[in-house]
Amino acid sequence: MKILKKIFLVLLSLIGIVLIAGLILSKDYAVEREVIINQPKDSVFNYVKMMKNQDNFSVWNMKDPNSKKTFTGTDGEVGFIYNWNGNDDVGEGEQEIKKITPGERIDIELRFKRPMVSTDYAYFTTESISPTQTRVKWGFTGEMPYPMNAIKSVMGNMIGKDLQAGLDNLKTNLEKK
Repeated sequence: MKILKKIFLVLLSLIGIVLIAGLILSKDYAVEREVIINQPKDSVFNYVKMMKNQDNFSVWNMKDPNSKKTFTGTDGEVGFIYNWNGNDDVGEGEQEIKKITPGERIDIELRFKRPMVSTDYAYFTTESISPTQTRVKWGFTGEMPYPMNAIKSVMGNMIGKDLQAGLDNLKTNLEKK
């Protein structure tokens, strides 16, 4: 009985630490990954700005190839909306191109509806390393609600792995051309 009581107290203490940490830690998060692609910057940028191309490299899009997708506007232009509704792995939501800095950056607003409601932001940047090499960065920023913010480093690592896998897919796809 004393062992169960000690286990209970340890678990209760751990929960308390997480809850207190959540009160102290920032709710903001930022995750960014990058890859070097052996293609000219213009070619890479023009591919990445077309949101429908994410079906060819994004890990999240590949988790449910049968998800229902609808599109509003002109792909690759400000205001284009990519809406998805899929299985529990991908949930439901939409992403909208909010700003494009030609040849440099695409800013996207992500509006998640399921499994959790939230609004976050993503971006792609391209930087010429040489005439035939481009550095691509893919980043996510947003806010994690209390008490989830206490484990944001774990979530950041999970998101980061998916971003890196997507960038690696992007590299493979574009270097085949």
